[in-house]
Amino acid sequence: MARQIKRCSWAGEDPLYVAYHDEEWGVPQRDENRLFEKLTLEGAQAGLSWITILRKRDAYRKAFSGFDPAKIARFDRRKIERLMNNEGIVRNRLKIESAIKNARVVLKIQDEHGGLVPFLWGFVGGKTKVNRFKTMQDLPAKTAQSEALSRELRRRGMNFVGPTICYALMQATGMVNDHVTSCFRWKQLR
Repeated sequence: MARQIKRCSWAGEDPLYVAYHDEEWGVPQRDENRLFEKLTLEGAQAGLSWITILRKRDAYRKAFSGFDPAKIARFDRRKIERLMNNEGIVRNRLKIESAIKNARVVLKIQDEHGGLVPFLWGFVGGKTKVNRFKTMQDLPAKTAQSEALSRELRRRGMNFVGPTICYALMQATGMVNDHVTSCFRWKQLR
C-alpha cells in the first residue's frame, strides 16, 4: 500500500490549492516583483478565500503588469476604470487603488533600503524563522514581527497591510516556516 503524503490540513483536495501548498507556500521568496505580488494579493484576499485569489492570480499578473511596482505606480484613472471592468480580478475600487498606492510606497522602500527584499526580510533577521507547530490551531494569526511590519508599512502610507495580512505574507513567502511539523514540507523547508 502506498504511503499517503501528510500535508497541512488547509491544503485540502483542490489540485490548485495542493500545488500551491506543495510548491510555493513557505518557500523563501527573494524576488522583488513576486514579493510585491504576494503583498498585493494578500490584501486583495481580505474578506475572501485564498482559493478565490489563486484562481484569479494569472488574470492579476496580466492586469497588474507582472506586479512591476514601477509600472503599477503609473496607473491612472483610465487604467483603474479598465481594472474595475476586468472580471478576472477582484473588482473592488479600494483594493485596486491600494495596489497602486502601495506600488508607489514600494518604489520609495526600494530607493531607501536597496530593495523590498532586504526591507521585508529584515523583520525576521534575514532568514526564515522555523516554527514547530503541531496543529493548524497552534498557528497564530499575527506575531510581534507582523505587527511591526504592519505598523511600518502603514506609517509609510500603505493600505490593506494589517498584522494578519502581513503574517500571511510572511508565511507565504517563507519568512516563517509555518507548515505543521507532521507536514512533509516542514522538514524540506527547514
